[in-house]
Amino acid sequence: MIARLHLYLVDLTAALVIGVLVAYAMVENQDKPWWLVLPGAALVALPVAVRRLWPVATLVVTTLATVAVVIGQVLPVQALGAPMGAICFALYTVAVERPRSWSLTGLVVTVVASSGVSGGEAETVLVGIAVLGAVWVIGYTTRLRRSFLDRETAQRTEQALADERMRIARELHDVVAHNLSLITVQAANAAHVRSPEHAYEALRVISETSRAALTEMRGLLGVLRSDAGLAPSPGLGGLAGLADRASLAGVRVTLDVRGDAAVPEGLGLSAYRIVQEALTNVVKHAAPASCKVLVDVTPEAVRVEVADDGPGVKELGVGHGLIGMRERVAVYGGTFSAGPGSEGGFRVVAELPQR
Repeated sequence: MIARLHLYLVDLTAALVIGVLVAYAMVENQDKPWWLVLPGAALVALPVAVRRLWPVATLVVTTLATVAVVIGQVLPVQALGAPMGAICFALYTVAVERPRSWSLTGLVVTVVASSGVSGGEAETVLVGIAVLGAVWVIGYTTRLRRSFLDRETAQRTEQALADERMRIARELHDVVAHNLSLITVQAANAAHVRSPEHAYEALRVISETSRAALTEMRGLLGVLRSDAGLAPSPGLGGLAGLADRASLAGVRVTLDVRGDAAVPEGLGLSAYRIVQEALTNVVKHAAPASCKVLVDVTPEAVRVEVADDGPGVKELGVGHGLIGMRERVAVYGGTFSAGPGSEGGFRVVAELPQR
């Protein structure tokens, strides 16, 4: 608002300066009454003060007033430069604010009007055409540049929205895949065990896991609501909970976190999701098995290693889990590897540099 007011004050100052110059040109070497000079100068110059509000009307009034004062011999032809300044201000605004058809029409009208009152001298006419043409080109170029910047801003906004949707989709995949894998394993156990105690235990695990999944999904989807409070993202501090839930699904998890767990939020979230996805794969493909999770935090990087002693796999496949882990590591320019371990089982190693 303050910047806009400043622009209006600049326009008002320009209008007053042009008005003074036009009035001075009218009375210099001429015996014109003030009651004729003041209205004429005002009609020529004062519309410049509102050129940003009504550019076309400003151009029309200023041009017609200039033609009138010159034809009426209130303003000498030799002093046409001052009112031409007002016309240039208005023409520039029309070229910036209005479509090309409007601004070209304004250019043609002002060129014809200025040429008609300039005395018909070829040199004066050419100078007027050159000045008005240059003003139009500058204004139209400014319009194109602003249009380009607006489109670029819109594209960046759309890209940011697309990136955020992809992030949310990836987070949802990790949450759903991990918790549904645990629920599936426990549901299968409940369907096959003969002991009611074991069945009740499996159902309890299913209840707790589903409740935790719903809570995390609500927190994640809450970012889509403008009135929702944002809960902190899971990080290295939540790895113990992941290990406990995997243990309930029959995977014996040994967790070892070394170094300072206070890492940047994005880095901690990526490490958490990598461990989560790796444990999900162990639950789906290797349970019951033992699994070692090592998270080594140094000032240079966060290294995540998840290794199990299950049957292992011969091929990595193209599942979304491995792709998601690779993408998270790629964001930080780190390294990622996943494949059969040297002593059997499966091993995932990710290194996330700390920038």
